[in-house]
Amino acid sequence: MEILKQRPSRNPKEVLTFALLVFLSSITLLTTLGVILSLVGDVAQFFRRVPLTEFLFAPEWTPLFADPRYGISPLIAGTFLVTLIALLVAVPLGLALAIYLSEYASGAARARIKGTLELFEGIPTVVFGYFALLFVTPLLQRVIPDLNIFNPLSAGLVMGFAIIPYISNVAADAMESVPRSIREAAYALGARPYEVALRVVFPAAISGIIAAIILATSRAIGETMIVAIAAGQRPILTLDPRETIATMTSYIVQAATGDQPTGSTGFYALFAVGFTLFLLTLFLNILAQYVVERYRERYE
Repeated sequence: MEILKQRPSRNPKEVLTFALLVFLSSITLLTTLGVILSLVGDVAQFFRRVPLTEFLFAPEWTPLFADPRYGISPLIAGTFLVTLIALLVAVPLGLALAIYLSEYASGAARARIKGTLELFEGIPTVVFGYFALLFVTPLLQRVIPDLNIFNPLSAGLVMGFAIIPYISNVAADAMESVPRSIREAAYALGARPYEVALRVVFPAAISGIIAAIILATSRAIGETMIVAIAAGQRPILTLDPRETIATMTSYIVQAATGDQPTGSTGFYALFAVGFTLFLLTLFLNILAQYVVERYRERYE
């Protein structure tokens, strides 16, 4: 803190370096403001034509019908249904993998597994989408005969595996940051390795673990290709994982490649859905930051 209280250097090189660092650190904020400004005008045009109450509470989303309805509830329900299924897969598997990497794996094994997970993150999501549609769905239909060819169940299951690295890597880093002395103290008291992992290290790293889960949730909500290919594009208000549904991202894909006339209400609805998606992911990112700051453990 004493360093921060000192007067800044008047050396031109240091002043230029400081200004450059401030500019680079503000790029994220400037990008966020740019996204908001690019959307707000078209969003305002949409809400001049569609009441906010209809947008939030109407149970139908049919912008292409002769009598259009603009209730975003079906798209939000479909988005959270797929996200929930994905998290039911990713959270237990990701946390189990994080515990193994942090507490049980050797240095060489940890490096190989983390490298593999990073490669896994680089697989295009369109590959996951076709894998869910052409492989996972036929397998599920043997067990669930009335499962539609496009469904949120297969999309959510595959998405869950796709976001495992987001949970495992971040959670493992949080657990590895717990001081070694805490582990040694637990072992000195007679704790077994699994007790140290679950009752000592896991609670000590809970802020990073929760942030990892929120990050994965944000990633799942914003996923596009998996749901557009495997879940379908039929916006109905349902929580049945066997039915064909639509998410906010799949609607954006459908509308962006469709024949909506520029300036029509359906055209502006695209921006309203995109702005809603932006607000959801922004809220989750702020929540993750709050959790990290609120529950961060400080060790002397």
